[in-house]
Order: sequence, then C-alpha cells, then structure tokens
Amino acid sequence: MPSQTSETEIRTYKGQDRALRADRLGTPGLLLSVLAASAPLMVVAGVMPTAFAAMGVVGQPLLFLILGAVLALFSVGYAEMSRHVHNAGAFYAYIARGLGPTAGAAASYVALAAYSALQVGIYGMFGFEVSGLLDTYLHVSIDWWVPALLAVALVGALAWLKIDLNAKVLGVLLVLEVVMVVAFDGAAVAKPAADGLSLHAFSPHSLSGGSVGIALCFCIAAFTGFEQAPVYAEETSRPNVVVKRVMFLAVGFVALFFAFSSWALTLATGPRDIVDSAQKQGPGLLFALADKNLGSTFTDVLHVLFVTGMFAALLSFHNVVARYVFAMGREGLLPAGFGRTSSASGAPAGGSLLQTVISVVVVAAFALTDHWPAGDPTAPVMHLFTWMGNVGALGVILLMAAASLAVIVFFVRRGAAGTQLWRLLAAGAAGIALLGIAAYTVKQFHVLVGAGPDDALNWVLPGIIVLALVAGLGYGLVLRARRPEVHARIGLGNEAFQLERTAAAERGTGVVPGSRRPGERESGRAAEL
Repeated sequence: MPSQTSETEIRTYKGQDRALRADRLGTPGLLLSVLAASAPLMVVAGVMPTAFAAMGVVGQPLLFLILGAVLALFSVGYAEMSRHVHNAGAFYAYIARGLGPTAGAAASYVALAAYSALQVGIYGMFGFEVSGLLDTYLHVSIDWWVPALLAVALVGALAWLKIDLNAKVLGVLLVLEVVMVVAFDGAAVAKPAADGLSLHAFSPHSLSGGSVGIALCFCIAAFTGFEQAPVYAEETSRPNVVVKRVMFLAVGFVALFFAFSSWALTLATGPRDIVDSAQKQGPGLLFALADKNLGSTFTDVLHVLFVTGMFAALLSFHNVVARYVFAMGREGLLPAGFGRTSSASGAPAGGSLLQTVISVVVVAAFALTDHWPAGDPTAPVMHLFTWMGNVGALGVILLMAAASLAVIVFFVRRGAAGTQLWRLLAAGAAGIALLGIAAYTVKQFHVLVGAGPDDALNWVLPGIIVLALVAGLGYGLVLRARRPEVHARIGLGNEAFQLERTAAAERGTGVVPGSRRPGERESGRAAEL
C-alpha cells in the first residue's frame, strides 16, 4: 500500500511549491483580512454621500440591512460549500465543482478581471487623496500617479511576506478606521441636527420617490470583501469552521456598521437635508460634518486614516488576486509558473508579481490621459476609481449569482438535496436577487460611471467582464478538447495533486494526470460534463 501523501510532498510536487502554507490564519486574522477590503472609511466618506445624492431618498440605512439579509442568504450555501471545497480559487472552484470545469474556467477569468479592476481602481482615489494632503499640509505639489505608483511598489513588496504578517498590518489599519468612524457616529447621535434622533431612514417610506435600484448598485459594492474568506481556506487553521464563521461575521458586521453609519450621516445633517447636502458636498460631506462636530484636528486625522484605509484595501485585494492567479496557474488555466509560492514566505509570488505589473500598466495608462477632459483634476477619481470600481463590482455580483446556482447543482448531484434543502432554497433566493441587481447595474451603468445614456463607456466597461467570460469559456473548451487531463483538474486544487501522487505510487509508473475526483471512478468526471 502506498504511504499517505504528506503536505511537504504536495507542496514540493515536481520540485515546485504548489500549495499555500497551512495554519497561518485563525478567525481574527482572516476576519481582519477580509474586512479590510470593505474599506469602512472609504465607504462612509465616498460611497454613502454618492448613494444619497444619486438615489435622492433617505433610506440608505434600510438598504444596507436589506442587502445584508440577501448576502446572508447567499452565505448560507456559499459557507456550506466552503466545508467541501478548499481552494484559493474560491468562486471559480465552487462553480467548477457545481457547473463543470468549463464553467469554472470562465468564472476564473471573470474573477481575475473583477478583483483586479477593484484593486487597481483604488489607486486612482489613493493617489488623488495623497497628492491633495501633501499640497494642503506640506505645500508640495505632485501628480496623483506618483504616490499611486509608490503604493503599487509597497503593496507588491508586502504581498511577498507571510500572510499572517499581512493580516496584522491590515488589522491595525482597519481598527484605526473603525474607531474614527465610530467616534463620528457617536458625535452625530449625541448632537443630532434639528430633527433629533429620527428613525425615518429605517422606514420603508424612506425608499419612495427616488432611484432605489441605483442605490442598491452603489451599496452592494460596499460589501465586497466578505466573499473572499474561502480564498484563504488553504492557509487557515480548521478551514471547515473558520471560513464559515468569518463569512457570517463579516456580513453581519458590514451590514450593521454601514447601516448605523449611514443613519449617523442623516442625523448629522437632518433627514430632510441629507440628500441636498450630499449633492452639494459629495465625498467632502463626512469631513465637513466631522470638522463641525469634532474639530479640525479630528478631521485632519480622519483624512490621514482615509488614505491608510485605502492602502489596507489595496493590500487586501492584491492578496486575493495573487491567490486567484496562483490557483489558476496550479490548475493549468494560466502558465504553470504562476502556480508557485515563495519558498521563504509561502506567498503566491508569481500571482503577486503579475498583479503588480497589471497595476503599473493601468495606472501608467490613466496617468497619460489624466488631463482628459482637459484640466480635470478629478480624473483619477472619476475615471480610474469610478470606472474600474463599477466594472469589478459587476463581475463580483455575477460571480455570486453563478456560485448560488453552483451550490444548488453541487448538492443535488451528490444526492444531498433533502438534507441541504433549506440551504439550497436560501441560495436560490439569493441568486435571483443578485441577478436582478446585476441586470439593473448594467441598465443604469451610465449613471454609475457618470456617462451619458448613449456614451460608448456604457458597453465598453461592462464589455471587460464579457470579454473575460468569453476568453475563459473559450479556453475551457480548448482544454476539454486538447488537454482533458488538465480540464479535469479545474477546481480540484491540491486534491488533484494528491490523486496524481497516489495513482503514481499505485502504478509505479511516475506521475500520471489526475483525472479523478476523490471517491470517483476514472470516468466520473467525464460523466459530469
């Protein structure tokens, strides 16, 4: 009988590190890593005023609670899936295991495009804010792309370190953000505007008379991050427990924290004046209110933490993209060189390097056009940040909808529909809601990116996600026809290499392609197609 395959043997398969280091993250570290992507201060200062201004109604706090309920339903099936599949490819691995490897290949390219867009877009806001702070406090004038490119280099360097060290950096920055927002919220509750402690923002009537659909599109982007927990499953202790726990903690925290903070904004201005104030002051609303209620020193610190919070989000998204690239390289969806980790830290070195290169290229491209329209100083925010952020959010919403369907198919095929019925119903309800939000996002894309109804941006930007989908689907079909053994491994992660080692030991013929799932016959995968 062959000896059991050790973790070291799997990691050094074919002389390469092919697995992420296990037991690096517990519940606190993983929770801080995924919450950092939500960038609480960036949402409170940027997303919330924009949503109030665009929707024209007061009920944003209620919307955060509604979206929290929808995403909690999504998490029911998604979290259960995480107990059965441990793969840094998360979304695409789940979709591959439920809907087949070709669908998984398509999802992998969509995930890569979506998360990369979300990460790179933040560099626009980051560079704009840092250059503004330097001009205000040090009277140093530099272009936005200079601090943006410096941040690219620093993020790339930190991403090569151990993930537990990254989690500590993210944790410190996140806690500082949350403390400052809580201080603002407390001041707003203690000293509300003339309307007093009004709960009108939580009333269903507060959603009437405006564009709720547009607000949903803005607000759901604020939740982005909680779904990243399974990406770190291979690096957690007790992934069956920790990943599921972190997802529900993250959804609950984000929903309640943002609902309370958006309510605090309505109290600080008064419910009757919040829309008008948001339309006039935009992202400056939070800082103006903080200066009025808590003083200029607090506001100065808030500006600095706004920047550090964005840096935390940049590092968090970079880590996620790097792990997707690693998983895709390991499974043949990208060149094999990307499926390696650093021998020193266990970080996905190839994936991190690729995302750094992509960031440099995109930031440089926008820097060359940052005066279009001529003389527009907000170009890095209105173009790089807004365009890429909405492209990424659309991709993630579609991935969540597809993952909901994959969860249902996965358990039905395993004959577990009866025992998992309530989870499947929750996944179905969440999937329908997410598809509706995705459809409305596409319909109102011109509003989200600030373009005219007939502007080419309305199809060019969503076309990035469509192009990624087509490319992934096409490549998946090519693998199915020409390299079926690679096609069969999509979504299996380390399990594929365990099978290969076991099969090779049994047959004594060297490494053979792993075309079976655990517990399946040789032809079982083909039957799923």
